Amino acid sequence: MYNSIFEQCKEYTIGGRYIALQHVENLLINEDRKHRAKIEGHSVLGRPIYSYTIGTGTIRILIWSQMHGNETTATKALFDFMNLLDSKLELATTLLANYKFCLVPILNPDGAFAYTRANANDIDLNRDFINVSQPETSILKKLLLDFQPHYCYNLHDQRTIFGVADTGKPATISFLAPAFNEALEINDCRMSAIEVINDMYDALETVIPNQVARFDDAFNLACVGDHFQNLGFPTILVEAGHEVNDYEREKSRFYVFTALIAGLQCICDSEKSDKALEKYLNIPENQKNFRDIIYRNVKIENANNENVIDVSIQYTEQLLDGTIRFVPYIDEVGDLKNLYGHVTFDARCATYSHTMTKIPIKGQKAEFFLDIMTKVVNGLIKM
Repeated sequence: MYNSIFEQCKEYTIGGRYIALQHVENLLINEDRKHRAKIEGHSVLGRPIYSYTIGTGTIRILIWSQMHGNETTATKALFDFMNLLDSKLELATTLLANYKFCLVPILNPDGAFAYTRANANDIDLNRDFINVSQPETSILKKLLLDFQPHYCYNLHDQRTIFGVADTGKPATISFLAPAFNEALEINDCRMSAIEVINDMYDALETVIPNQVARFDDAFNLACVGDHFQNLGFPTILVEAGHEVNDYEREKSRFYVFTALIAGLQCICDSEKSDKALEKYLNIPENQKNFRDIIYRNVKIENANNENVIDVSIQYTEQLLDGTIRFVPYIDEVGDLKNLYGHVTFDARCATYSHTMTKIPIKGQKAEFFLDIMTKVVNGLIKM
């Protein structure tokens, strides 16, 4: 069901990892939508921050994306979701009758333009909700208090390093019902978020089984989710992660879209489970146990000694001419049996060499030789 709806509603004009305001502004202010779009304020560098409000229902839903400018997966999914709401599908009719939505597709347009986590003042907006020192956080806080949502959706991306516990599966989507206090207690507000997450989890388990995880709930009142939960607004954190060969995050885009629909269907369902907390806590936690590429059994010859080690490689994302390039660097060297690779090669004791050194060095660009004849370029064996 979800895939069919997604294919009908996908916004095909946007894709890939680099999504900035210039790519989507026309989707907000076209003739069909401009009456629902509103400029809530401006970023540090004066870029407009838009909200999009739609629906006639009594349940108010506030959703924001790209608080971190280089986390773009959910922004794509939000425009897909917007297309759903604008469609003639029966699901759209039901959602609009039950809900009133306020969507903020790009909260950090300066960071989105520069493809940086922080805003133009180099402030992580997700650590600014005690001071509320930045125009972007001030806009979101004002929206919260004016709109008075029944539920908040805080949409992010997570790095490729996260896996589902020790299963060897990547954490393609992770959820969290943030804590509202340092004791990490469960109150009605947090339980409301937990119940929605459980249904999101169930929906995604049908399409990506064993690739859904739960984020750590360490409390930080400066973080938006914890802060909003502390104020009494149920908040659901959704982190879009990696699936093999999905560095453009187009598959993850679909999973976020699916999670949004499943969560909203849960809210409409008045039935609550007395085992909701137990179910939520049984969602496996994500762990930092993945790397983009791992070479196993690499021979190192140094000072008349030979060792066989593992070498992990991690991509760094770099914006160049409007395109995100994935540049690989050596991340760790040694016995890495505790790590999984999204791609793994067995070097079969081939000897490592580099133009400058005989040993792999952390932070070095991942271009080297294995037994002289096998060249590794951009982290991968050149065929």
